[in-house]
Amino acid sequence: MFTLKQQFISKTPESRLYQVDCPVIGLTGGIATGKSTVSKILEDKGLAVICADKLVKEVYQSQKTIDHLKSHYPSVLKAKEIDFSKLRELFFGDKKIQEDVEKLIYSQMPETFLKKYHSFKDPQILIYDVPLLFEKGLDKLVDVTVTVYCPVEVQLERLIIRDGISEELARNIISKQMPIDEKAKKSDIIIDNSQKQPNLVHFLNCFL
Repeated sequence: MFTLKQQFISKTPESRLYQVDCPVIGLTGGIATGKSTVSKILEDKGLAVICADKLVKEVYQSQKTIDHLKSHYPSVLKAKEIDFSKLRELFFGDKKIQEDVEKLIYSQMPETFLKKYHSFKDPQILIYDVPLLFEKGLDKLVDVTVTVYCPVEVQLERLIIRDGISEELARNIISKQMPIDEKAKKSDIIIDNSQKQPNLVHFLNCFL
């Protein structure tokens, strides 16, 4: 069983994300840097991993979300299912709608997060895989911050190949995110994923 070394435990339960009892490692990265790959490797090693993107998908399926969208934006529902292409169109076309939907989703995140956390039955460590770790200020609520890193040109190449898109579009997508070099500078630990396999040696040295 993995246990975090004492020097990496920087929070008390009272000051930690959602006041959980065990240390939380915030895992982040940029699009196509390999964060999901690292997250899966850690999960396969037996670590408790919560993926923020999966929580968001779960929240979108909640009755509270469906009822709100039905009441305020009925055009995004089709046979009681969310048409995400229409929702994205509204979301990115109107800042007020964007703020409203984000508030709706994030208001349900604590409950959804804690439900998943308790399903692990008192884990010694929790990995929170969250793309917007720094953007949302969550780095201040976790014990350790970790960025999965690769140079931006590698990131660009991977994104073009993965999604089958043009270089122009790929650069535009990457430009909308916090630069990966900035995330790396803000992090306690960097996982280098420049090559075919992520280098986890430095990260795993945090554990007993």
